[in-house]
Amino acid sequence: MIKRIGVLYCLIGLFAALSADARHFSLYGDKKAKRVDDVITVLINEEASAANKNNTNSEEQSGAGFETASNRSGLMRFLPSWGFSGKNNVDYTGKGETTKRGQLTAKVTARIVEVQDNGNLLIQGSKMVEINNEREVIHVSGIIRPDDILSDNTVFSHSIADAKITYTGDGTLSNASKPGVITRFFQWIF
Repeated sequence: MIKRIGVLYCLIGLFAALSADARHFSLYGDKKAKRVDDVITVLINEEASAANKNNTNSEEQSGAGFETASNRSGLMRFLPSWGFSGKNNVDYTGKGETTKRGQLTAKVTARIVEVQDNGNLLIQGSKMVEINNEREVIHVSGIIRPDDILSDNTVFSHSIADAKITYTGDGTLSNASKPGVITRFFQWIF
């Protein structure tokens, strides 16, 4: 009888421990991030491109003229014949074209910082990698729906509402790719 009571207490303790930890462990469901401070991996695959083309044509013509009459009389007969005429043409043609393309592919682990009233999750995360004095930092933040979280606890960046994804670099190579002081001065003037 004592053995049965001992086994019963053990089973009760086991079920109590499992039910307290049931929110973290499920035999049948996937463990998806859903609470504050849970982590989730953001799969960033962003591509953006823009193009702008501009053509301008402008043409202006003007003319003026003045001549004295050949049948002059009186005092005007003794003055030499003179005339004036002029013509002005202004043509302008301008063309401009800009094209820009960018692509970012990365994985960043973010943390849930808020669970909103409707169940959506506010996430924030950053990743800093430094190699040979070259520092690269990726920041990501935005709002995700729990339905967009995949079974492996990842979410695609295109599923993030109000997404803010920044990528910055600093170091010798990054500094070398920036324009020099004189170039920046002339860009500022013109």
